[in-house]
Amino acid sequence: MPRTSLQDLEAVVAIARRGSFRAAALDLGMSTTALSNAIGKLEASLGVRLFNRTTRSVSLTDTGQLFVGQTGPALQDIKAAIETARSRQATPSGTLRINAFAMAAREILSPLILEFLRRYPDVHIDLVTEGRLVDIVADGFDLGVRVADLVPSDMIAVSLGRPQRYAVVGAPSYFADHARPLVPPDLIGHRCIRARLPNGALFRWPFEKNGHPVQIEVDGPITLDEATLARAAALEGIGIGIFMEQDVLADIDAGRLVRVLEDWTPPFAGLCLYYPGRRNPSAAMKAFIGLARSWAAEAKSGPSRSRRRVLHK
Repeated sequence: MPRTSLQDLEAVVAIARRGSFRAAALDLGMSTTALSNAIGKLEASLGVRLFNRTTRSVSLTDTGQLFVGQTGPALQDIKAAIETARSRQATPSGTLRINAFAMAAREILSPLILEFLRRYPDVHIDLVTEGRLVDIVADGFDLGVRVADLVPSDMIAVSLGRPQRYAVVGAPSYFADHARPLVPPDLIGHRCIRARLPNGALFRWPFEKNGHPVQIEVDGPITLDEATLARAAALEGIGIGIFMEQDVLADIDAGRLVRVLEDWTPPFAGLCLYYPGRRNPSAAMKAFIGLARSWAAEAKSGPSRSRRRVLHK
C-alpha cells in the first residue's frame, strides 16, 4: 500500500475546514490543481472517496467525515510535538502563521512584521487577513491580531499599546454642497458610504459623547465591504464615510478629506496580539512575541517616536 504523507492528511483537513479546494490551496501554499491531484491520489490509494465534488461545492462523504474526525486530532498532536521540538531551537526559523483583519495588518506590518523579518531572516511569516473572527487554533494559526474586545478569553493577549479611534470624513467637494453634520442624527440627511460586515450585516456607525453611546443606521448611494474602496469613494466626493483614524489621517492632514463629528468619536480598546497558552512556542514565536511586547511598551510613550526607535534598533 502506498505511504500516506503528513502533507496529504493536512490537505484533507484543510479542505474540510475551508469547504473549498481553492481556499485550502491558498492556506497550504500550493496550486488548486496540485491539491486536487494530491487528494485524487490519496483517495485512489485508500480505495474510498473522501469528498463529494460539484462545480459549486465540496463536502465530505460519510467516510471522509470519519477520516477527518480521526486524523484531525492526531495531526494536532503531531504539530504539538513539532512545536515542542522547535521550542528548543537557539535560532528562530520556520513559519509563523498570523491571522488579522486588514486594518490591524496595516497597523503592524512595518513596525513589527517587517522589522521582525529583518532581524530573523530564517523565519517566514504567512499573514492572512480576513474580516471574520476565526479560531486560530482550529484554523492552524500561531498568532492572531484583533481589537482587544474581540480576543477570546482563553487566549494570552499582548496589548499593542495604541488605542483605536474612528474618523468620520468627507471630501471638501462634498461639503461644498452639503452642510457639515454637527451631531450623529444629522447623518440621516446625508449621502453616506455604507459598510457591509463579513457576516453580511450593514455596519451601524457607533458614536459616544459624555458616556452616552449612539448608533446610527446611515443611508447612501453605495455599500462596500473593503476600507480602501470606501476611502476612494470618499475622496471622490460620493459621500461621508467612517474609517479607522489611522487609515485616513494622512488625507485629513493634507486636506483631501474633512473630518466631522470628532467630539463624538472617542478612543476605544486598541489592538492585541494573542495566542493559545497551552502551546510550546517555537523560538520564532517567542522572538515575535518578545518584539511585540517591546514595541507595545515603547508605543505607550508616543506612537511616532516608538516606531522610529524600534525600526532603528
